[in-house]
Amino acid sequence: MSKFVVTAKVQIHSERSVRKILDRSMVQYSLACDRIAAYCFENKCLKRETIHNDLYEELRDKFGLKSQMACSAIITVIAKYKTILAEEHQWIQPKFRKPQLDLVWNRDYSLVQGVFSVNTLDGRIKAPFDIKGMEQYFDKDRFKFGTARLVCSKRKYYLHIPVTSEVEDCEVSEICNVVGIDRGINFLAVSYDSKGKSTFFDGGKVKHKRAQYKELRTELQKRGTSSSRRRLKKIGQRENRWMNDVNHCVSKALVTNNPSKTLFVLENLKGIRGATEKVKRKDRYVSVSWSYYDLEQKLKYKAQRNSCLVINADPRYTSQCCPKCGHIEKSNRDKKLHCFCCKNCGYRSNDDRIGAMNLFNIGLNWIKEQTECSESISLQTGVQSITQRCNDSQHSEKKVGKKRSRASKTRSRATGQLQANRL
Repeated sequence: MSKFVVTAKVQIHSERSVRKILDRSMVQYSLACDRIAAYCFENKCLKRETIHNDLYEELRDKFGLKSQMACSAIITVIAKYKTILAEEHQWIQPKFRKPQLDLVWNRDYSLVQGVFSVNTLDGRIKAPFDIKGMEQYFDKDRFKFGTARLVCSKRKYYLHIPVTSEVEDCEVSEICNVVGIDRGINFLAVSYDSKGKSTFFDGGKVKHKRAQYKELRTELQKRGTSSSRRRLKKIGQRENRWMNDVNHCVSKALVTNNPSKTLFVLENLKGIRGATEKVKRKDRYVSVSWSYYDLEQKLKYKAQRNSCLVINADPRYTSQCCPKCGHIEKSNRDKKLHCFCCKNCGYRSNDDRIGAMNLFNIGLNWIKEQTECSESISLQTGVQSITQRCNDSQHSEKKVGKKRSRASKTRSRATGQLQANRL
């Protein structure tokens, strides 16, 4: 069993007076995070105890944070820096521009009988909340709440709660289905499974709608008025929400259309953005706006929830190699016609489908390698246990032999003494 974490989004309904208190608490908390981030950047220090000793009193006096809020702010900044160092490998000071408030479960906030109770700078307040669509995560026997984040979007308050549950692990020996998934722009995803079935997710509509948004942004940017800038902000958020929904639908379809204990094989597309330099300038936006990583992340957590595995494979020659005979040649693929024709055996198909088939074969080889590795390990452990038992038995036989020789010596000595006494 492994832990599975998903974020539940709960809307908080509050009055005007309550909103003022929440806004003040969120702003002060963000300012405190900025102060901690500046201290960490100056001293290049991420030790929680050191930061706490140097800044705790200032966070309480200057920003008015409660004791738990001060500790949570330190933890938030340290986690942010660790993420930056892991991705960028250098010290970059983060900015907490949007007001937020991190709340510890059963200390700073609680959700009981439709009432949201939260600790603020002005004391504890209560407000109703709405869990529409999130009812399944409020099963206390299956899910556990963690440290939540209170945010404000369009004058509406939302509580993002990380919910943890346990899911069954997928062992290599239990895999019953393999699916190769080739991601692209003309087709968002093309899958090929163990039954020989291919599924295409069309990306033409996405490409067309992205182009429409780009043209609209270009027109609004030329105007340069305040209303056009407000319109630009709305359009950007709308496009992101729409693309987020598309990736959710595609990843959900891939997981639900395949059984549990399935192995999904994806291409490792790290560094693919660098290829945009070779693309023509007019077509560069299509490659830059390609949201392949978001689709991968959504597929991974949905697969984990369904007890499936997701691995990343080397993408080299997956669109040039024939899945039937294994012949690799660059001219096998015609990018303009999106067609693949093997120069050796003559096999023809869609080039994205060929990539999915090659990823499927990589998945099969990966399972073989893993099973052979586990068998060799078990064989080595078995040989070691056998040799250990043999050594133990030999050692015990030596001990028994020594004991017998000692017993015979004592017996011979005893009989010799008896014979001497008789004489």
